[in-house]
Amino acid sequence: MGNPHTSMQYGADYSGIYPNTHWGNTFHKQRGGALSTASAISIGGIDYPNLNKRRFSNNVEITEFYQIIKDFVLSRLGFPVVRVELTDHQIATAIDEAVSKLDYHSPRWCTQLMTFETSAGVNGYTLPPLVMNNLQYVVYKKTLLAVAQQQGTLEFDFFIKYFQDNFLFSDFQIGDYLVMTMHLEQIRKILSREGSWDVIDNRMLFLHPNPTEREEVVVEFRALNTETLHPYFLNWLQRYSLAVSKGILGTIRGKYDMLPSPQGGARLNGALLSQESVQEQEKLLEELLSEMEEPPVFTAF
Repeated sequence: MGNPHTSMQYGADYSGIYPNTHWGNTFHKQRGGALSTASAISIGGIDYPNLNKRRFSNNVEITEFYQIIKDFVLSRLGFPVVRVELTDHQIATAIDEAVSKLDYHSPRWCTQLMTFETSAGVNGYTLPPLVMNNLQYVVYKKTLLAVAQQQGTLEFDFFIKYFQDNFLFSDFQIGDYLVMTMHLEQIRKILSREGSWDVIDNRMLFLHPNPTEREEVVVEFRALNTETLHPYFLNWLQRYSLAVSKGILGTIRGKYDMLPSPQGGARLNGALLSQESVQEQEKLLEELLSEMEEPPVFTAF
């Protein structure tokens, strides 16, 4: 691998460069600087680059957002009235799993925008993980003249004439019209300034054709903004983290059925917690898919 801050050639080096943002450094700051710290960006209390990559440590960093969910989990498990045998690391892994689920199925209301500026001769650009994980669309050198059926264009004339009763379109079918518009769009894409893009290694945006000058690129993606997260979806994260934590706690308490004590012993609820964990996770996943995530988009002719 070459220097991650140098340009790359397709198929030779997948490093790319960190571009300069002009609006919406992700969704945090306007007119942000270079994304030289793209590998270590933490947005709104969610450390996307290290999500589900936690290691055992004596000091686990809990952000304010994670602390809100952690307090919910502990209180629902009976703390401080009863002892809860969970470490910060274990609770953090449960929250990571909940955030990953919601972020993967994030609906349209999670749409975010950012722009960055290209460099001449460079077509590979490394973007933050929260941008690349749910990348939706990229506008690169797209011109307003590429809008279909704009008045004064060839498609507009064909569209009007299609609905006129004259000899030219007497045998013209709707399928022919659609093929014609697709053909015109393909020609426009080849001859105009509208570019295309690919995703390389889920961390780099590769632009076609190679920029010859500084161009503005608009990126649409989906990501959780914890500062604007709806209370209902925050509560879903709390409940799913609680369900996963119950499974961990059930495994811990399931090692012994009863603890001896002067009063005759105390029976643990490890098996019950494990059962509740499985049932609640299934119910919450069904809720996520049926009530939060939007259905697939399709078009009927």
